[in-house]
Amino acid sequence: MQLHEYQAKNILSEHDVPIPFGQVASSDLECKKISTSINGKVVIKAQVHAGGRGKAGGIKVADNPEEAKKAAQEMLGTSLKTFQSGGTEFPINKVYVEEASDISKELYLAVTMDFDEKCPVIILSTEGGMNIEEVAEKTPDKIMKIHVNPLIGPSPYKVRNLLSLLNLEQKISQQISSIIQKLYRIFDSLDCTLIEINPLAITNDEKVIALDAKITIDDDSIFRHPDIEDLFDETQMNQSELKALSNDLAYIKLHEGKVGCMVNGAGLAMATMDITMKAGTAPANFLDVGGSASEERIEEAYKIIASDNDVEIILVNLFGGILRCDVAAKGIINGFKNHNKPIPMVVVLRGTNSSEAKLLLENSELDISFVEDLPTAAIEIRNKLGK
Repeated sequence: MQLHEYQAKNILSEHDVPIPFGQVASSDLECKKISTSINGKVVIKAQVHAGGRGKAGGIKVADNPEEAKKAAQEMLGTSLKTFQSGGTEFPINKVYVEEASDISKELYLAVTMDFDEKCPVIILSTEGGMNIEEVAEKTPDKIMKIHVNPLIGPSPYKVRNLLSLLNLEQKISQQISSIIQKLYRIFDSLDCTLIEINPLAITNDEKVIALDAKITIDDDSIFRHPDIEDLFDETQMNQSELKALSNDLAYIKLHEGKVGCMVNGAGLAMATMDITMKAGTAPANFLDVGGSASEERIEEAYKIIASDNDVEIILVNLFGGILRCDVAAKGIINGFKNHNKPIPMVVVLRGTNSSEAKLLLENSELDISFVEDLPTAAIEIRNKLGK
């Protein structure tokens, strides 16, 4: 679960991490009022679940309240697509109005998980304000890391050694050290998968503040944080993804693909998506119905895939273990009947009641090609798409 910047900054502030003064606004008049109270230059930031807002026009500087109002008018009610949004346009329903800061230096700071090392990792870089993936690719030597033992937290001496590499004044190093410890406590207590401050700014008066903030929380831990659950903004999700979430389906919309994929199991999903590439096309989605999906859940999965206008063909790759193939077949047929959108299908069925499932599908009105394995499925997809 991803939080908006203003929500993340509220959490940082509650844990005494320094941030510039700012407030969220839902209208241009509210934005003007906040700007007037700040009485100076302000920054207007679109609140969307995507990075790279500045390059896409989602961050604007205003010298006075009238300019702030105009900036809000131009943003609110529109949508924003950035180089990090994967082709998705996010609606702008709120803006964050923040006092402008005089900056002398920008750093990058994050706490996340290193799954190779199986522990949290603190990442610090001198290249603040830049896309960290780009920094990692072009200048990896400018990224410094501390792996953290989760039983004891960040060791102060490791933090000191890390900061000594930056050659900063002691006053500034002490502030950053304190912020690192506070961020890690937030990361641990809220079951986060990521806390990112980019940039972490050093101001002209030698104060260290979080100019931006991103917090992502592990979905599986939300039940432990009912107050955090209330921060979920469903408007920032693709409607099909939201519908899938309400039906316990793992669904992600992908862009520029033509093949809708229905599978059970994440590993099977990845292999299925690879096969679509082998067929000379691309997957239009990632959809995992799970190992014990019901007939109703399969029906919902079919309708979600079929409602995607990008989908020209559906690849069903199911292994009947806990999930019975005949149950899946009934769900697919019901989904077709209720949605009534004929889409050619390539189907791979193995395991429990796969023969019964094939018979059910053969007697339906669906345009189906049965194949025995994924390599053959790739050939069939290529033939059906005319590639």
